[in-house]
Amino acid sequence: MSEDVKLSAQLDKVVLTEKGLNEEKLLSHEPLFKDGQNEITFRQYIGESDLNSIIHLISKGLSEPYSIYTYRYFIYNWPKLCLLAVNKQEICVGTIVCKMEARVDVQRGYIAMLAVEENHRRMGIGLRLVQLAVELMIQDGCDEVSLETEVTNKAALALYEQVGFCRDKRLFRYYLNGADAFRLKLWITPRMSDGLL
Repeated sequence: MSEDVKLSAQLDKVVLTEKGLNEEKLLSHEPLFKDGQNEITFRQYIGESDLNSIIHLISKGLSEPYSIYTYRYFIYNWPKLCLLAVNKQEICVGTIVCKMEARVDVQRGYIAMLAVEENHRRMGIGLRLVQLAVELMIQDGCDEVSLETEVTNKAALALYEQVGFCRDKRLFRYYLNGADAFRLKLWITPRMSDGLL
């Protein structure tokens, strides 16, 4: 093997190792927030071991069926924007799955899925997950965040409006079950960049 080939292979190893370390730093193993009163820890997606918990919780809580490819698309491309709320036994009781992409002249965030275990609702878990996800998007330069929710889901509408989302558009027969949806948007202002929490 020539010296150039050896050097190239060594550089590839360094780049891959550095890339892995950088990705590892992005996925913080430190909690984002601890709710001592309810003994709930909010953290980012750590790895494949979290995937089944997320799928289980979302498939129970949302009306739309998602394939494994949909979960992998969001979680593997934007792992930093996939958050879990876990109890002291490390059981996932809430999750939010998001993405952020550059559009023509804006950085647009998107909340794809939010679910909270039924017996953990009305404890502020969903609200905290949304706030933390939006905070992470703002830190990455997000200009606006959007999502869709069923027009009949009063609890979700109230939660998102509490954070500052506004109804942008009604989407007729948006869901597979024939239900209409509202597209909600949150426009990030300079004041919001100082924090939602």
